[in-house]
Amino acid sequence: MSESLRLNVPTALEYFASLVAEDASLNLLEAAAAIAQDEFPALDVAAVLSEVDVLALRLRQRLPADSSARHKLQALSRFFFQELGFAGNVNNYYARGNSFVHHVLATRRGIPISLAVIFLELATHLGLRAQGLAFPGHFLIKVQMGNGEVVLDPCTGNSLSRERLDEYLQVFRKGAGLAGQVDLPIELFLQAAAPRDILVRMLRNLKEIYRAGEDWPRLLPVQQRLVLLLPRDAAERRDRGLVLEALGHWRAAADDLAFYVEQAPQAVDGQDVQRRVTQMRQRGAPPLH
Repeated sequence: MSESLRLNVPTALEYFASLVAEDASLNLLEAAAAIAQDEFPALDVAAVLSEVDVLALRLRQRLPADSSARHKLQALSRFFFQELGFAGNVNNYYARGNSFVHHVLATRRGIPISLAVIFLELATHLGLRAQGLAFPGHFLIKVQMGNGEVVLDPCTGNSLSRERLDEYLQVFRKGAGLAGQVDLPIELFLQAAAPRDILVRMLRNLKEIYRAGEDWPRLLPVQQRLVLLLPRDAAERRDRGLVLEALGHWRAAADDLAFYVEQAPQAVDGQDVQRRVTQMRQRGAPPLH
């Protein structure tokens, strides 16, 4: 094959970057499925999208054209949770596979946010106005019903009352050491999450898994994606720099950490980070292996 005809296949990171470049065209399901390509390079994201399309078609064919929003939601909940058997992976909640859409589709088990991504796509196919809610500690789904709305637990499909939501919030506050501090109105936590924010939350779940296990090679691609999504977030640049440092990429690490020091001059860890930058730049390039 001549050089002029040779195609340049984008890397997994380049493909993800193209998906999240513009908020207006960001396809949540496709971008969420693409997260797994770092772990599974041969993953066919188009096949994942097609699988969800087939599920949506199965359900749409059962519904009358004039079905109300309430009827559609009831049918979707029965289909998703009872017929297909999707549920929270309570026995292995912190497994990384729970954050990979294709794995959740295959096993029917996941965490709230990955289950919600699939549920939201199916809801959209039915014409429902459904959105994700970045509720503290437990991602939720909100569906518009005429002049009102229903809030659902994506692990069970249960509708959550205001009282139940408040209980969830108090449990989170207690676990986070926030009990006794000023309570924020619950409405603040019921605002719809943008697709970009949902992807960030998914990636941060993986980030915590890999960071806890000091799995730097797996953490780096996750951190690369977070920086793509949040290019002005100094803390994410710092965290990528720390991963690069752990992997011996000192020049790139120093650049990221220097960016953090410049953008967050009042940061508590600023002096320590600057010291690391100086040390790495004195080292020069890492040795060849």
